[in-house]
Amino acid sequence: MGRTYIVEETVGQYLSNLNLQGKSFVSGLLIGQCSSQKDYVILATRTPPKEEKNENLRHPKDKLDNLLDEEWATEHANQVSRMLPGGLLVLGVFIITTLEMGNDFQNTLRRLVFAVEKSMSKKRLWNFTEEEVSDRVTLHICSSTKKIVCRTYDIHDPKSSAKPADWKYQNGLSASWLSLECTVHINIHIPLSTTSVSYTLEKNTKNGLIRWAKQIEDGVYLINGQVRADDCDLLEGQKKSSKGSTQAVSQSFDVRVLTQLLLKSDHRSTATVQICSGSVNLKGTVKCRAYIHSSKPKVKDAVQAVKRDILNTVADRCEILFEDLLLNEIPEKKDSEKEFHILPHRVFVPIPGSTVMLCDYKFGDESAEEIRDHFIEMLDHRIQTEDLEIAEEINTAFMSSSMNTEPSLDNTDDEQPKEPIKTTVVLKIQQNIGMITAFAVAVLAAGISFHYFSD
Repeated sequence: MGRTYIVEETVGQYLSNLNLQGKSFVSGLLIGQCSSQKDYVILATRTPPKEEKNENLRHPKDKLDNLLDEEWATEHANQVSRMLPGGLLVLGVFIITTLEMGNDFQNTLRRLVFAVEKSMSKKRLWNFTEEEVSDRVTLHICSSTKKIVCRTYDIHDPKSSAKPADWKYQNGLSASWLSLECTVHINIHIPLSTTSVSYTLEKNTKNGLIRWAKQIEDGVYLINGQVRADDCDLLEGQKKSSKGSTQAVSQSFDVRVLTQLLLKSDHRSTATVQICSGSVNLKGTVKCRAYIHSSKPKVKDAVQAVKRDILNTVADRCEILFEDLLLNEIPEKKDSEKEFHILPHRVFVPIPGSTVMLCDYKFGDESAEEIRDHFIEMLDHRIQTEDLEIAEEINTAFMSSSMNTEPSLDNTDDEQPKEPIKTTVVLKIQQNIGMITAFAVAVLAAGISFHYFSD
């Protein structure tokens, strides 16, 4: 028996309305949540079309493998994964083809679903557990007959073969979600050792974030002020409706994180001395949000969703900042000077007709219209600028005061930016010119900006 995918009816309408516009196929992503019993799909989004100079040179009878741009599709998946709160994943890929391409799709879908997962996994600070579902879905729809073929692959097994799966539409699925909200204060110090000077700044920062991620993974999580057993029902003790079911729709839980300051008594610690060329400091507050389906939710699943949102949002902001520095060619500082950069703050965006909110990131000089346009381009769904929820714009005087009075981790006086800080996360870089140069050259060779689809 294959897996069952419970799909929001609006997803079916969206797929039915996609127009090939004279092309032989359209591909895209399926977004939702995995559970042990079944998976939930709440959103589908087509991959933005890529303008190709030599498109007219392609023969209309070319194989699908030759027509699909895998790099373009995986970069779209990377961009979309940044916009997903905790608990939501790219569950798989879909492709809509003409009748003539109907026998040429399965190998293409298999290759694409593995490529998408491999690309996204490189950027994560966490790993899937052994208990989690490792199947990812591929969906093929014929544009003429509307016939659907739904199959899954085990992404942990490169040699896995296709397994049949059930694709079932359900009305109102997007309303049956619980939200978990969390505010996390971070103060991460990442030394840049001289032995890692050949690494890019981005890689050095990620290595430091991996150490911090262990603290987040090992933290204690309070849900509505209480420590709950992992296998406990998240809705245990909640009020019942007149029909006997728990009132879960639109319900929100407050989550707080307690990280350990000291090692356990049975652990010994040793001091390490490093010769460093500089350091990176991340300081501030981040707003995190996760969603879990209301069908028999467990505490451990809710906590896991929150943990991953914390790790994702910090890592994504660093990556976006590095891309922005490269795009705008920020001039290098002189040796031993400090740099202050405001990390982008988080903007939550509602999915029309749903209690679930997706997110995006904006720098201070970006307008609401730019965020709206980026959302439409990446997710192919219309939103209104007035629906944007800027989660991390706080009292600027408080932020400036707290940043000025906080002692530096490298025991030097930090000159703070003169402009008021409207976002809550600041990245400070202190390093030599050679390190900046290494970062610029290496990222220029391999990086793709988060404005890639807009260029």
